[in-house]
Amino acid sequence: MASEATRAAAARHQMMVPAVDAAAVPTATGTIAAGRVRGLAPATHLFVMAPGKLPGVGRLLATEARGSPAFVETLLRAWEGGDAVLPVDPRLPPPARARLLEDLGDREVEAGDALVVATSGTTGHSKGVILTHDAVEASARATSVRLAVDPATDHWLACLPLAHVGGLAVVTRALFTGTPLTVQDGFDPAAVEHSRATLVSLVPTALRRADTSRFRVVVIGGSAPPEDLPANAVTTYGLTETGSGVVYDGRPLDGVEVKLDPKTAEILVKGRMLLRAYRTAGSDVPALLPGGWFATGDAGRFAADGRLVVDGRLTDLIVTGGENVWPQPVEDILRRHPAVADAAVTGRPDPEWGQRVVAVVVPVRPGQPPTLDELRGAVKNELGAWHAPRELVLVDALPRTGLGKIRRSELQEE
Repeated sequence: MASEATRAAAARHQMMVPAVDAAAVPTATGTIAAGRVRGLAPATHLFVMAPGKLPGVGRLLATEARGSPAFVETLLRAWEGGDAVLPVDPRLPPPARARLLEDLGDREVEAGDALVVATSGTTGHSKGVILTHDAVEASARATSVRLAVDPATDHWLACLPLAHVGGLAVVTRALFTGTPLTVQDGFDPAAVEHSRATLVSLVPTALRRADTSRFRVVVIGGSAPPEDLPANAVTTYGLTETGSGVVYDGRPLDGVEVKLDPKTAEILVKGRMLLRAYRTAGSDVPALLPGGWFATGDAGRFAADGRLVVDGRLTDLIVTGGENVWPQPVEDILRRHPAVADAAVTGRPDPEWGQRVVAVVVPVRPGQPPTLDELRGAVKNELGAWHAPRELVLVDALPRTGLGKIRRSELQEE
């Protein structure tokens, strides 16, 4: 069921919540109560295991995660009723949405579950990260303490996609701390620059498109931060499974433990904000190692001052001629080239080197792209020669997620 903090948040907003009219519709995967919400609320679907809701067991409410006050109201109403919420990305085409609901929506949730956030699976099926009320509250309070949030003077702006934990966490931080919140339907540079909020969470691509100097704090996450960060920016490291960022400017939040696997340098994280389990089409799958640790799949190291440095996904590491090459340092150099608008680095099979370093580049002027020799020279000047790309691929745009992360699996395709 909802925690005391959740019930208090719902009580503060109860005058804002419109009434709900719902009619039950049978489906092949259970019973869907297709809700029509008066006012601004989005369309919702209640997934109920037939013959109905079991005593003490919550339902999973799938709701379109469109940026509006109505989404927040729907979230609060579900939590007050003891149900969990699956935010559905409104950008998903109907077939993808149907697969998501089929994979995640036909089973009850455990008491205490608050959110099921969809993330990519490796089998072609969706999987969901299950976050409990305790986990969501722990994340909200730890981040608010680190940022010295004062509900009396601060104000959050939510403008990232709410189907992703980076955008959703802004909403939950505001709710659990009673901090004023403005929710926008997507990132709009002009709206961000004219916002009266003092706190905002952005991804690097958005940061480059708006003047954010008026904000007290700009939280940066989603992908590697740019080298020229503004003074009010705070970089974060985290995953959907960690309930948003758990390391701020290289330092773990209060209550968070971080260590490295001694053999692989994989980053392991422990804390109250971690997921309970993964939700799949068949069952809930445990996600934590013995002792409550979560293996992130990222490699890292500790700098001399104790700060965590994230090198990248273990699967992103390029091994060429026996040398290790991480994409990000090479990408940073390529992006500084005057003829490069954007760049990514990947490894492709090579009969001589095992893997060869490939630069995928968006040129500033398509008719005058940089040459491979120019890019190799720039990289060699700052890194070892083995980091220099051996192949150049010119593209119109890089494949990125809604939060700006590069889809590296697509880069590896010949």
